[in-house]
Amino acid sequence: MSKMRFRWLWVIIALEVLAIAGLLIWALAFREPSQQSKEQANAPSQNEPAFNAPQVELSQIATGFTRPTAIASMPMASDKRLFVVEQAGTIRIINEDKSVDSTPFLDIRSKVLSGGEMGLLGLAFHPKVAENNFFYVNYTDRSSNTVVARYTIGSDGRADRNSEKVLLKIPQPYTNHNGGQLAFGPDGYLYIGLGDGGSAGDPNNRAQNKNDLLGKILRINVDEGDPYSIAAGNPFASGGGRGEIWVMGLRNPWRFSFDRQTGDLFIADVGQGEIEEVNFQASTSRGGENYGWRCFEGTRAYNTDGCESENAYVKPILEYDHSDDRCSITGGYVYRGSQYPALIGRYFYGDYCNGQIFYAQQAGGNWESALAIATTIKISTFGENSVGELFVADYDGGTIYQITDTAN
Repeated sequence: MSKMRFRWLWVIIALEVLAIAGLLIWALAFREPSQQSKEQANAPSQNEPAFNAPQVELSQIATGFTRPTAIASMPMASDKRLFVVEQAGTIRIINEDKSVDSTPFLDIRSKVLSGGEMGLLGLAFHPKVAENNFFYVNYTDRSSNTVVARYTIGSDGRADRNSEKVLLKIPQPYTNHNGGQLAFGPDGYLYIGLGDGGSAGDPNNRAQNKNDLLGKILRINVDEGDPYSIAAGNPFASGGGRGEIWVMGLRNPWRFSFDRQTGDLFIADVGQGEIEEVNFQASTSRGGENYGWRCFEGTRAYNTDGCESENAYVKPILEYDHSDDRCSITGGYVYRGSQYPALIGRYFYGDYCNGQIFYAQQAGGNWESALAIATTIKISTFGENSVGELFVADYDGGTIYQITDTAN
């Protein structure tokens, strides 16, 4: 009897050992991966393409333009034409085959006061231009006002110069810092860049005045109201400032752009005498950011009389000083084209005075910038076509170049 009990005892022990072993095997099979295994799982596949460091070059597309100030494109991917804005008051077309139409798309030279920082400065096509034929321009009129106006494309495919409908007419106290950029955001609203009114140092503190449109980016609804309505969700739509204002604290935003993939907004702001900067607004923002001018020039205090504490202002993600003959930033775009995959996700911008073109990427929460190419051109504007390829204009030479990568 005792031997029988002993045998049963061993059987029970063996079953328990097997049960424990089974549990261990199960736990190993379904355990939470270690950090190392997570990294291995998230590592790029060996089959994914690897790119060399970009070798950025400029490829001439067309020339013969006079003081180009902006490059725009249609919203339809099938239409790859470029529309080149000339400061004196004309818009000319570069076709997909690189030929340039001899007849301007628009000619309003009789309306435009051109010279210095004044002239025809901005162009944006309505997102539904294929249906309504509307486009918008920003120019300085003969009385030195900034005018934002809508035009209609006629049956011949060119602008009907008699179709002008003025949306805004904003007095400019001085001849500089007019801004001029126009762009439709991912939300379908029209964004308008305005400088602080000029002179030097924003003598009337307009950029910090919520009741003044100067020194701001405006956001308006051109599909409702006459001639427009305040865009839904604007920070001062219910009071406390001008309802058109989207962000404030800008000196002279010379080119802002939306990342066509993420919807993030990049704002290049020309500095007073020491610092050029790039400001950023995430696509999730509800607006109202104050980027600090005239209290700050970049991250440096400029004139803090009457200003709030430093943390009330949004600091730039990028800035550079005026060494190496740099003096005036020209904002560009995040590359989202397909011809040069190694450039995807890089934000391009440049300096008007020394011709350097940079690109920047976010790394570990910070933005890092590198010199893409040193040129001798006067960089007045960047532009992208309808499929995200990037271009840059030489103000003095009147030439449009495509940004390319010869290493990949």
